[in-house]
Amino acid sequence: MASATGIPQDHPHTIEAREDEPLLGRREDVVQKESEPIFYNVFAGTATFAQFGVWMLIILIWSGIFNHPLILFSAHPLLNSSAILLQIQATLILQPTITPQQKTLGTRVHYSLQAVSLVLFIAAFIVIEVNKGDHPRLTSPHGILGLTTYILIILQSLGGIVQYFLPQLVLGSVERGRSLYKYHRLSGYLLLILELVTVSAATRTTFNLSVLAIPLWAVLVAAGLVLIGVGARIKKHKLGLI
Repeated sequence: MASATGIPQDHPHTIEAREDEPLLGRREDVVQKESEPIFYNVFAGTATFAQFGVWMLIILIWSGIFNHPLILFSAHPLLNSSAILLQIQATLILQPTITPQQKTLGTRVHYSLQAVSLVLFIAAFIVIEVNKGDHPRLTSPHGILGLTTYILIILQSLGGIVQYFLPQLVLGSVERGRSLYKYHRLSGYLLLILELVTVSAATRTTFNLSVLAIPLWAVLVAAGLVLIGVGARIKKHKLGLI
């Protein structure tokens, strides 16, 4: 419909469609239908790219570890990779939700998976600290990135808990908590990139170069697929971009 000035007026449904439109791909690819179980979300649209990428990463890491005698250090990459796997599932589950009921269920599954993921990350950190013993720390890009990533993961988790569970107590109102959702989402996507960069940096460590021999190019391909699959389903309005 056009106005008296001849400028087309946006129909409400047109506005909604534009808001739900992902950064890449079609809107229909990333919106959960009311008749579909929420777990379909982990495969909808470009999620298949993310799944292929993260499982490729799991296979690379786990096969590298289990093809050699297991030591205490072995638990570190196994726990970290499992945590990243859960994080990606938690993101894919929540992204396509649109109705209040879907968002509520999606959020519950999201924070449940993220809680387990956080425990795995903390366990991985403890393992590497015990394994290091009296040896120097932060001597490689991977070590520096790893510690930074662990700290940011904890801060991200605390932020999510405050915004969703304790907004009235900590922030003063539910509305203030909701106003921070977009920053939580954005920081979550940035944190995922940092995690994948940290994993890539691990391929340049002495232990990987001399023992595991996990190729950097394969990790980069897997990481790229994850970022394409997850990034293409980001809804611009949820990040405050429109």
